[in-house]
Order: sequence, then C-alpha cells, then structure tokens
Amino acid sequence: MKRSIAAASAALLTSGLLAAVASTAQAAPPSPAADPSPVGRANQVLRTNPGAVQATAGESYAVYSSKVDSNGAAHVRYTRTYQGLRVYGGDFVVHTAANGSYAGTSVGLAAPLTLSTTAKVTKGQAAKAAPAHFSGKVTAVGEAELFVDASSGYGRLAWETVVEGWAPDGQTPSRLHVISDATTGAYIGSYDEIHAVAGTGNSIYSGTVTIDTTQSGTTYQMIDPVRGNGSTCDMNNGTTTCTTITDADNTWGNGTNSNRQSAAVDAHYGAAVTFDYFKNVHSRNGIFGDGRGVPSRVHYGNNYVNAFWDGSRMTYGDGASNAKPLVAIDVAGHEMSHGVTENVVSGGLTYSGESGGLNEATSDIFGTMVEFYANNTSDAGDYKIGEKIDINGNGSPLRYMYDPTLDTRSHGCWSSTTKNVDVHYSSGVANHFFFNLAEGTGNTQWGTSPICGSAPGVTGIGRSKAEKIWFRALDAYFTSNTSYVNTSNPANTARAYTLRAATDLYGTCGTEYKAVQAAWTAVNVAGSDSPCSVGDDFSVSLSPTAGSVDPGNSVSTTVATATTGGTAQTVNFTASGLPTGATATFTPSSVTSGASSTLTIGTSASTPAGTYSITVTGTGTAVTRTSTYTLTVNGPGGGCPAPGQKLGNPGFETG
Repeated sequence: MKRSIAAASAALLTSGLLAAVASTAQAAPPSPAADPSPVGRANQVLRTNPGAVQATAGESYAVYSSKVDSNGAAHVRYTRTYQGLRVYGGDFVVHTAANGSYAGTSVGLAAPLTLSTTAKVTKGQAAKAAPAHFSGKVTAVGEAELFVDASSGYGRLAWETVVEGWAPDGQTPSRLHVISDATTGAYIGSYDEIHAVAGTGNSIYSGTVTIDTTQSGTTYQMIDPVRGNGSTCDMNNGTTTCTTITDADNTWGNGTNSNRQSAAVDAHYGAAVTFDYFKNVHSRNGIFGDGRGVPSRVHYGNNYVNAFWDGSRMTYGDGASNAKPLVAIDVAGHEMSHGVTENVVSGGLTYSGESGGLNEATSDIFGTMVEFYANNTSDAGDYKIGEKIDINGNGSPLRYMYDPTLDTRSHGCWSSTTKNVDVHYSSGVANHFFFNLAEGTGNTQWGTSPICGSAPGVTGIGRSKAEKIWFRALDAYFTSNTSYVNTSNPANTARAYTLRAATDLYGTCGTEYKAVQAAWTAVNVAGSDSPCSVGDDFSVSLSPTAGSVDPGNSVSTTVATATTGGTAQTVNFTASGLPTGATATFTPSSVTSGASSTLTIGTSASTPAGTYSITVTGTGTAVTRTSTYTLTVNGPGGGCPAPGQKLGNPGFETG
C-alpha cells in the first residue's frame, strides 16, 4: 500500500525538533548547532518557522525524501502525524536556497489541525461497513485504521479500511481504500490502489527492436541486466501463475499475436524505454529511483481489456478476443509513470477528485513523452493516448490531449464540476494544459487545440521544456492533495507549482513562465500569481494564511517576500483591517526583498469575536504588494475551528 512505501522511507526527526513545533503561537526554543545538510536546514526552518507548514500542538514529522539541485538549493519532503495519527494530506515540502535560507514550502493543509482524536464509531463498525462499497468479489477485509483525513486541506477524524478482492470482471485485482467518518460513520469516499487503463525482438506495435536479455546456460530469459533486472513473464491467460519467458536463439516473437513472445517483446521494450526516459531526461534512476527494474506480466486473464500498475509491477491483458494486447509504448509509459508519482510524492497524488486527475494526467503526459522519446517509426509519437491498442473497437484512442472533449467524457476546460468526474476524465484539464504549453493552441500538426472562453492564444515552448517543467513541479513541489483550483489554499495548485518549476528552470517572468500562465488560463484555470512586470518588483506571501486566537492572546504568521523582477529592494510592512483592540507588530518592520518577517497580531480581552480579513501590505521603492490573513477571534469557550474547517469538504471521490 502507498503508506507503507512512505513509512519505509521515513526517518523520524528528533524529539527536540518535534517539541519546537508544538504550537504556532509559542516561541521556538533555542536551536541546536546548525546542521548544514539539506535535512538539517529544513529542520531548522521547522524549528524557527512552524507556521510555514501549518504546524500545531501534538504533531510529529518524518522525512520522506530529500533532493538537492545542482545549484545547492534543497527540497525535503515530510509526512505528518497528529496526536499519533497519520495525516493523509498533511505532507509538505520545505525548500531552502543554496545559502541555506528559507525559500518557501509546499503544504497541503489550508489551516492548522484542530480536532478531537476520539472516535465515536468503533474500528469493528467501520470494517464491517466497508465491503458494502466494494464492487466485485471480496477476498479480504483489513483492520480499520484511525487517521486524520486532511485531503481537502482541513482535518477530520476518519477510518480507513482496505478491502481486497476482484473487480466485477473477475480478473482485475482491487485494493479499495474505503474512508468513513469516525464521528458519524458516514461514507466519505474511496480510491483503488490499482491504477488501470480503463536480443532482437519482433513486436506487435513497435516493429523490430533491440531488447536486453540474460543468458542462462543454453537459453535466454527476458531479464534486462542493463536496467535493474527488469523481467517479463507470461501469465498464460490466467491470473495467478507467471512463467519465465525463454528462447533458444535470442530472437523473440514474429511481430504478430500468433506468437506469444511478440507481446512480451513490446512490454519488455516499453519497460526499457520508460526506464531510459526517466533516467536520461529527468535524471531519475528508474521508476523507483533506486535503479531497480520493473517486472512486467503479459497475457493476463482471458479477453482482458485492461492494463494496470499495482504499485510494484506492470500487468497487460490481451484485449477483446485476446487479439489486441495492451502493450503499446504509451500505455507502458503511462502505467509505469504511476509508479514514479507514487514514489516521488509521499502518499502519491490522492487518486480521486482533482488530485486524481493530476495523477492520471501525469501518466498521460509522461506516457506520451516516452512515446516521443522512443522515436520508433512503427509507433511514432503523438498526443493520442492508446491509439494502437484499439480499446474502443472502432480505431479511436482512449484520450486526446489536444482536445480532451473529443472522447465525449473528458473535461478540456476546468469547471466546478471537474472534481466530481472519474479521474481519467478530470485528467483532461492538465492534459490540455500540457499540450498548449508544448505545442500551442489553435491548429497544430497534431490536432486543433481549442481555447476555453475568451482566453488569449498560447505559443508553445516545445516538448523538451514542457516535460521538464511538469517533472520539476511533481518532483519538488506537488503534495498529495494538489489540485487545479483551491480557494482556501491557492498555493497548493498545479498552476502555482508549475510556475515555481518554470522559475527554477528558466528564470522569473521569462518566456517559459509566461507560457505556463497562458496555458493554464487557456484551460480556464486561474491563479493568484502576480502578473509579470518590467523593472524591480517583489511578492508578498503569508504562511499560514489563517489563524484563530482567544481574546487577550496573540497569533503569528511568517511574511515572506521574493524578488520577482529586477533587483532586490527595501520592503516596509503595514497591516489594515484589524478588529477593535488588536495590534499588528512586524519583526523586523522592513526587509530586503527575498527575506522574511514575522507578523504578530495581539488582541485584548475586549476584542470582539468574529472573523476578520487582515490586509498585509508591503511597500517597496516603486510598487506595493499585498496578501491577506484571515483572523478568527474566538467567542466564549474558545477553540473555534479555523475558517472552512468543518465537515462537508470531502477529499475522496464519492461517485
């Protein structure tokens, strides 16, 4: 399961650090000697600026992974627990600059967690109710786990029960995670761990190709010694036993489905090309990042019109009448890219709603880029998904990236209903964005890309830059619940993160940055990013963006600035919109753009209860920038939830 991958990679932080982030309203204790390592630098951020990750009392963090850029900047991913419970959607990334200074965070939470961890529904009741939401044959029901569901950005206590079995077709394995409310017992939603597509080798789709195999005695086996011993075996049209594929002369298949080796050649070749793509284009050492090859299983099931990734290996069916094995290059690249997503983002991109759409789109994007990378004349690159396997039976592909609506089900423009459709169709928004970014809008050699609404046209920046921007956003910035649009946490969106990626790779407000802005606008995904300007400019951001306080107490947030154009400048801070009896103090009161200040809002005993919008203004030498902080002053009894923190914000698909 995904969380076991995260657990295996995590290293618990020291108790000193955990104590340091006990409360966003408490001053951090003295720091230990500075640790110059990437993790040490990130830990220091947590000690001195817990608000940057929406920290609160009773939390613990564990390092999931760390990445250092060529220029020395670092990105450390963490998982989060709250009062000992796993927080799904609580993952975050701490970014530090090459000189070790704080450079921002990627955070899934929209507000600090404030919830009881006492369940009213028992573990047994949750497990007993879970199978009702499974379609097919149940073979096992796991023990329910109590956790904090923060996939919506706000926390609620929930049970997660894993139900295993077979889908209605009797051949597709299923590991369904059923999420239920631990207070009411209500069904919240579910997602499946199984991600499905709805020598010399003669392949079915890719022509005559070279594949790497291993000699054992007088026979050859489909085991790739060059790419971590990735192997391919034959399921013999069953669902349990896979036979090692061997050959006497190292010439495999005959290019048709009449020879069982032919489909295996496609799968083995697809695994190799995908491995090479991620290694050579994105400097990732294979799907898992550790050099291991991917096992592939072909000829799975009978008349099985599907292919799937189960977290550790690829499985391909033979299609209708066992005549069209689903082993085309882009299908292989698509499915194995699910493995990249699962291993890069702690917990993976939640496989429902808009984050699920981004998950599927990531696989469509990289599956397509693998197809272009292969440069195979028998299966040339294009922006159609699965065009070779004829899964619809009429020669049409599964999806069209240049105009997702051509399949009659996918969303090509974002709308408020995008989060409610199947993830294979909500993926259309990001697919359309990527095509626009790479190739542009209007008539192209690949197809016509329509514009959503009255957005201006887009000039593409080419596949090479577009694929690097998407991978950079995934690798360094995406969190498990990143979405297209997020009004409560606009920083945790694909638009915001791809803009940060474009800035990292190609500079602030350059051609690439502006193209990312335009490509998202063209699919109706707006953002809170400041327009690019000429001359000296800066941005102001807050972390956290909201907080609550009892009358007579204070609450703090970090005010971060960044130089977005020209040279750095002095920025002076002020705050407006304060309630009666409240004061705002900035420490320091001014900074050079690129540095941060701490805003402390103090209240008096007479400050009236309510929710207030505080405008933080940074005044520079030529421009003024603002950001908004939502302050909740608690009424009698205190402890009111932060704005928006309530039930009814499901993070899992319920349809």
